Amino acid sequence: MSAPRLRADIAAKAILREAGRDGQSAMLIHKGASEAGSLLVVLLERDGSAMILSQTRTTNGDPAWFFSSGEIPLTVKETGQYIERQRRYDPDLWVLELEAPGFRLPFEATLV
Repeated sequence: MSAPRLRADIAAKAILREAGRDGQSAMLIHKGASEAGSLLVVLLERDGSAMILSQTRTTNGDPAWFFSSGEIPLTVKETGQYIERQRRYDPDLWVLELEAPGFRLPFEATLV
């Protein structure tokens, strides 16, 4: 049986709290719909490059994340363009920006 889906606002707050617990920067960039929005997480390296995570589910239906921006880090400009494209597609989208040296996840998550 798959885990129930958390409301977007609750999930976003939990990720921001967990990611910022060690003094790392964790910011809400765009607030989407509280109940129905999806989350996009920007992992930010110190040089400004970024990799972007999107929500998905495992084959068992459990919550998971994948690198929706691909395997190569994006520039600042590419990151902005990516986020704008996604927001046009999904205006309810939540965008979180997390400082992540080495693109290591600063919150507990399953990657697929």
